[in-house]
Amino acid sequence: MAKDYYEILGVSRDASEAEIKKAYRKLAHKYHPDKDGGDEEKFKEVNEAYAVLSDAKKRAQYDQFGSAGAQAGGFGGAGGFDFSQFGGAGGVHFETDFGDLSDLFGSMFGGQDMGGRRARRGRDIQTEVTIDFGDVIKGTKKDVFIRRRATCQTCGGTGGKPGAKEETCTKCGGKGRIQRTVQSMLGPIMQTVTCDACNGRGTVYSEKCETCKGEGIVVEEKTTSVDIPAGINDGQTIALAGQGDAGTYGAPAGDLLVTVHVTPDPRWTRDDDNIVTTQTITFSQAVLGDKIAVETVDGSVKMKIPAGTQSGEVFRIRGKGVPHLRGFGRGDHLVKVVINVPKKVTRAQKKLLEKLREEGL
Repeated sequence: MAKDYYEILGVSRDASEAEIKKAYRKLAHKYHPDKDGGDEEKFKEVNEAYAVLSDAKKRAQYDQFGSAGAQAGGFGGAGGFDFSQFGGAGGVHFETDFGDLSDLFGSMFGGQDMGGRRARRGRDIQTEVTIDFGDVIKGTKKDVFIRRRATCQTCGGTGGKPGAKEETCTKCGGKGRIQRTVQSMLGPIMQTVTCDACNGRGTVYSEKCETCKGEGIVVEEKTTSVDIPAGINDGQTIALAGQGDAGTYGAPAGDLLVTVHVTPDPRWTRDDDNIVTTQTITFSQAVLGDKIAVETVDGSVKMKIPAGTQSGEVFRIRGKGVPHLRGFGRGDHLVKVVINVPKKVTRAQKKLLEKLREEGL
């Protein structure tokens, strides 16, 4: 099916070199297979379009030979192209080369080009933990069980048996890359890809590590302790640097991302760093004033009810709320007062109320 490289990159046909490069960077980052949510097929398609439109000569030839000046006739491949052999008897020969893109990917994904080897940061891993509301006030520690890809301790991540001889890969000649030919509707396409014999290292070992079977990575199951700070919110995530999957060829490990869930407490409601409760008082307490006991996260506290308090008024007990996660101090405990109106009263109470009503109360 015909492809429109301008449409793939989301740029106009008169887009500048800078606009094409900007669009490519954005889409390559979005679809890169090493990124969570990446799409390998779309990434290849974006790379194919950029390989043509980023080169002035190739772009001019593409514009000239494209159907109706807008659609391309399926150039295939995923790298640089050579259109100079149009009309050859054996079809069209395209040659791909990813070398000019290695720096771009290195800066975008933390990789380093090591003579054909790609040092990639390890993937982040995720887990969850549940704590009580009281743990939010004081902070706590929780053990979590994780399963991750770790550097093999037997071979140090090389994949070779300790003491085994490291030799130049015969398949790629030590370059870490090989060329392969694939067929397209316009003929054979030559692609440059990572060597599958040495995985891009350029070298192989005479004997593989028995622990990791030559992978340099082993699956590790472990329990790790997580410090959960006071003041954390339900749904917040803590990042433990370097506790994720191991990186390749010396690149740093990913992070362990721990999402914290807080079990609600029926006694208290959290509002930012304040704690809110409702307290019921009697009519006489509201009129005459009183001192009442309020249950806070730090225990019972006496709070003054001024004479003439109205139902729905809110009183503040300072410093008895949730600790500020980023900074010092704590929020407050807010007490909403509700006056209790009894549905039934005794005969004596009724007489007193009637007398109060006569007095205008």
